[in-house]
Amino acid sequence: MTGSTTAAKTISIVEFYNNADLGPANMGQILTNDLKNYFVSNSSLRVVPEDGELQLEGEVTDFRLTPISPTTTGEDNAFTTASSTRLTITVKATYINTLDEKMSFKDKSFSFYVDFPNEVNLSDVEERYVRQIFERIINDIFN
Repeated sequence: MTGSTTAAKTISIVEFYNNADLGPANMGQILTNDLKNYFVSNSSLRVVPEDGELQLEGEVTDFRLTPISPTTTGEDNAFTTASSTRLTITVKATYINTLDEKMSFKDKSFSFYVDFPNEVNLSDVEERYVRQIFERIINDIFN
């Protein structure tokens, strides 16, 4: 791995499951493919189907939309609304380093978010935002 010391030459990445209640059904597959591509592009590791010297597996555990940036009209009986929404995705991962067990971790959560204005229709930008969030989460897992 770039910037990391490991004698490992192979990594196996098991398909990440999508256990989130919301979000695109193919999030697990997108994350798995992006993880494999990231490791191939940013390390000298070779991705193998199983029993790699390094092993990575996990699941997408949460896809959450949260209203943020409340606004008010100033009227007593008016509802307070949000001007923005936060899309947060959480991934739980287990990493096994068969050459150095101290480097391993189990069920560690990684999370990131993107804020967007309420005028934007989520279905128009969902794929792009999911990939942006996964890019940050993959970087965190890699490091």
